Amino acid sequence: MKKLNLSIIIVILFFLYSCQSTDNKLTDVSYTPINGFSEKANQQLEAFFKKHKETKGRKIAVFDGDGTVLGQTPHYLADECMYQYAKENPDWNKNVIDTIVKHSNVSLPYVQMRVKYISGKSLQFYRDLGEKIFKAHYKNKIFSPMKNLIELLKKNNFEVWIVTASPEGMYQQFLSNEFNIPITNIVGVKSVIKNGIVTDKMVHPIPQDHGKKEAIETFIQDRPLLVAGNSRGDKEMIEFSSDLKIIVNPDEHVAHDQKISISDYAKKQNWIVIRINDIPEKGFPSTSSKKFNIRLNKSREVKSVK
Repeated sequence: MKKLNLSIIIVILFFLYSCQSTDNKLTDVSYTPINGFSEKANQQLEAFFKKHKETKGRKIAVFDGDGTVLGQTPHYLADECMYQYAKENPDWNKNVIDTIVKHSNVSLPYVQMRVKYISGKSLQFYRDLGEKIFKAHYKNKIFSPMKNLIELLKKNNFEVWIVTASPEGMYQQFLSNEFNIPITNIVGVKSVIKNGIVTDKMVHPIPQDHGKKEAIETFIQDRPLLVAGNSRGDKEMIEFSSDLKIIVNPDEHVAHDQKISISDYAKKQNWIVIRINDIPEKGFPSTSSKKFNIRLNKSREVKSVK
């Protein structure tokens, strides 16, 4: 009887070991170089994945939205969406539109007013509106190399989050669908939702500039291992990464409050610098600039990747 029990225990232990080995093989994802990334970037990413293969606890990766995971030329999706709606519905919150056009579209008041403009509509209406504009004009502007990186992160058991200064409700649905991440993992400028309706009462912190780092601490509540952004406005967020820091199409322009460009700063800090084409497509309506005189975003054309 004792021998029988011992045999059963051995069989059970062997079975459990086999299952564990199988699970390890399923999660042991080897790194495949990503087309569109430089050889140096791929080497740094491969080392990163190897380093964190056995990392315990939450493994978090955070990405900015516009200009980092999708194109932003000639206009931000948030602006083109808002101004197309304003053109078709001139009486809707007209006072907000009359005020917002007087501000820089990367300023704190501006990003808050984009959300206040839609107050009075349902959250689902806002999500559907964003997805409609995405499918019409931005579907082909998703950056394939960044999408491939996100897929690889998910296969390696990373939580993927997007933290953006664009309106949360407008971006949640299409980004969730496109990258297959939870809709609540898209954090943007948000207001209080009451009975399913968007209100004009803002929720802080506002994820703009240093507010993006605060948003990570407040809503994600842990420090990421990887952060990717594209502009001076992402600097504090990128530096909050405990390991890998990535910047996409960094600007050579020196901001008024900086001594060097974000591009030179990134190189100095040994961030991974990614270059991806971001060129306006033919037939783009450009309602933002043609009707409301909003500035054009700079095009990015990459000749080759080394």
